[in-house]
Amino acid sequence: MEISTLIVSGVLLVLVGYAVLIYNNLVSLKHAVSQAWANIDVLLKQRHDELPKLVETCKQYMKHERETLERVMRARSAVADAQARGDMAALGEAEGLLRMGLGNLFAVAEAYPDLKANESFRHLERRISALENSIADRREFYNAAVNANNVRIEQFPDVIIARLFHFGPAELLEFAEEEKRDPDLKALFE
Repeated sequence: MEISTLIVSGVLLVLVGYAVLIYNNLVSLKHAVSQAWANIDVLLKQRHDELPKLVETCKQYMKHERETLERVMRARSAVADAQARGDMAALGEAEGLLRMGLGNLFAVAEAYPDLKANESFRHLERRISALENSIADRREFYNAAVNANNVRIEQFPDVIIARLFHFGPAELLEFAEEEKRDPDLKALFE
């Protein structure tokens, strides 16, 4: 065998090995995004199951606050719909509305001392608040995984392998602008 054939064969072997390494890294990133989403999904389902209990507990005390309770339940439905469709933009917007509705609900509950003293309400409030914090933490991990995936599939030479094997970008989970603002507590009590 000629030396130039050995060199060409060696270079091809290195290139194929490098392409396999890139492909495997892209697969790992894709699955990291899926795993991070699965972690959020579990928490969203747990919160979804807790919200009707909270609303039912509140209904017994908050006869004049139907609109606040209905807003929470509509937002809950919107979250579930967006989650089922896998629509991250709609999910982020619905999450923002749900978080704002829950903030309003807890603020309005302050005007009902019997409700605040109710053990079931206090338990649900703590449980949902803990789930909210966990969702926020998991959202950070999810968005970090999405960012790592999206950067990697755009970098050279990874972009070649990514396009060749149809690795696509993932969508960040961003909450609506309303979610970032503090609730107007004065307006809630007028």
